[in-house]
Amino acid sequence: MARVFIHQIEHELEEKFVTASGPGGQNVNKVATAVQLRFNVMASPAFSDDQKALMRRQLASKLTNEGELVIFVQTHRSQPRNREEARTRLLETLEKALTRPKLRVATRPTRASKERRLTGKSIRSRVKKERTRTEDE
Repeated sequence: MARVFIHQIEHELEEKFVTASGPGGQNVNKVATAVQLRFNVMASPAFSDDQKALMRRQLASKLTNEGELVIFVQTHRSQPRNREEARTRLLETLEKALTRPKLRVATRPTRASKERRLTGKSIRSRVKKERTRTEDE
């Protein structure tokens, strides 16, 4: 697994602090504690072309048209904690995207599993058949 370290991409991060929404009293109106962290994955020299292609596939729904990954955090009431959380989420997201999906090996069901399935189906069929009314009733 490719390990991503924050110091490799530190200079490429773009942080913006905005006022958070939701409860928080006067603090929420005065202090810009929410963090919007932007990282341009496709333009980063920290990753090879193969890694970028892998991340483009894995993060397709999370990337902007320009290839930026945007992380927005407003869970904590302090700016430093939100900043740290955003960086942690960014690293986790990148590391998860860089892990190659395990290839599925096609297998065939065993004879016993086929028989169990068919037995279960016949039992279920019998139960349903017994629920129906006959012409005598």
